[in-house]
Amino acid sequence: MNYRFKYLFASLAALFAGSVIMTAQQRLSLEDCRRMALEGNLELKQAQTRIEMAGYDRSIALANYFPNISATGAYMHNGKNIALIDNEMSAKLNGLGTAVGEKMQTTIQNLTQAIYSNPAILQELAGSPMWQFVLSQLGQTDISGTIGALGQEVDKAFHLDNENMFIGAITLQQPIFMGGKIVAANKIAALAEELSRSQYDISERKLVSEVDKSYWQIVSIAAKARTAEAYADLLHKMEHDAQVTAEEGLLTGSDVLQVKVKVNEADMLLNKAKNGLSLAKMLLCKQIGLPLDSDIVLDDELSDDIANPILPAVKSMDDIYADRPELKSLKLAGEIYDNKVKVARADMLPKVALTVNYVISNPNPYNGFSKEWGGAFNAGVLVTVPIFHGFMNLNKTRKAKAEATLYKLQLQDAKEMVTLQVSQLQKQQREALDKLNMARSALESAEENMRQANIGFEEGVITTNVALAAQSAWLKAKSDLIDAGIELQINNLSLRQAQGSAY
Repeated sequence: MNYRFKYLFASLAALFAGSVIMTAQQRLSLEDCRRMALEGNLELKQAQTRIEMAGYDRSIALANYFPNISATGAYMHNGKNIALIDNEMSAKLNGLGTAVGEKMQTTIQNLTQAIYSNPAILQELAGSPMWQFVLSQLGQTDISGTIGALGQEVDKAFHLDNENMFIGAITLQQPIFMGGKIVAANKIAALAEELSRSQYDISERKLVSEVDKSYWQIVSIAAKARTAEAYADLLHKMEHDAQVTAEEGLLTGSDVLQVKVKVNEADMLLNKAKNGLSLAKMLLCKQIGLPLDSDIVLDDELSDDIANPILPAVKSMDDIYADRPELKSLKLAGEIYDNKVKVARADMLPKVALTVNYVISNPNPYNGFSKEWGGAFNAGVLVTVPIFHGFMNLNKTRKAKAEATLYKLQLQDAKEMVTLQVSQLQKQQREALDKLNMARSALESAEENMRQANIGFEEGVITTNVALAAQSAWLKAKSDLIDAGIELQINNLSLRQAQGSAY
């Protein structure tokens, strides 16, 4: 009664411990692994950033269609002012009052002397108080100061006060014809963004392929570990039966020793399978972004039989070429270099641009360079015609054409390689299906043979060597079936990707 109680307690404890372990385990499907890998992969994040950068480049290229508006300001200090006349003329203007005054005095004196020397005129003027006043004022008139001041003002006007100059300008430049460079650059930017997306698809499919292979490797190792465990249990039972039979004198010690050697081999095989399973899970955890010591269980890991995959539908080579991101990338690269030819050729063509400016300065050049702000608009058309520069632009165009031809040749070669790859994988798929069917048939025969051998060994009509050989044949047949199932899964994945399917 006490023994039964202990046995019940141990069973409940084991059941509880098992439930705790299962709770701590994280069960994952193939889709879960793919999703987690895609969400946390740094290489994909870098590829996504490249797509974002390519989008900015496209916006930058688009901006070349719009006018470029800029504002400029400057200050300049001059050591000397600008003179519009020479020093000799400046001296004449400054002495203009003296020169004119002397001539005026001489003229007045001659006029007065001529009047006083003519009695008839003097008698006529003597009777007029007004003319007497005029004659008296002519002798007292001095306009040299007024004319001198005027001359100095004129001289000052011809000497510009530009010691401190302030200049500002708002400029608008609108390209009209740039030889087709702006149009080609925008096409290149759009193609580059599409190329970045294609390269993202390549990285994504590569990652999915690696995760799928790791997933099915774990399924394979887990299945082989269960097989090794069943094989070890079978040999342990056979070892116990052999010892009992040997004690009864029906087997020799050599027979028992042969069984023990096989038992040790089976235990080593089981231990190796468990270690391999642990390492394979660590690799998958790294790929999907989990801690390496995470306790994960895969959906297909617990299955006794590896399910056959859904085989991909047959596609035409034209559809495959269109769906393969690698070929799409090469095609986009070729189109990019076709447009680079246009960019290089544009450097040999005339360029036309409209320019509009508003310039403001102090001193004001529109009001005698006075100390005030003044400005004005101006507009024009700028035409640039390249003539000769050592054939540089011509050689640039030829180089771009050669690069475009290179990518077209690479695309053609890649298409041929894809055709060969698809044909090989389709052939391997048929071989994998045949191999799986043969492995299943071989396993059925091996299981029946092992069953009869075990019965014969227990009844003493089958020797130890025959029984051990039957069990080894079953182990090999079981492993071959697992390998055939995994091979078909991997081949199916490779064929899908070769035909351009994501996964």
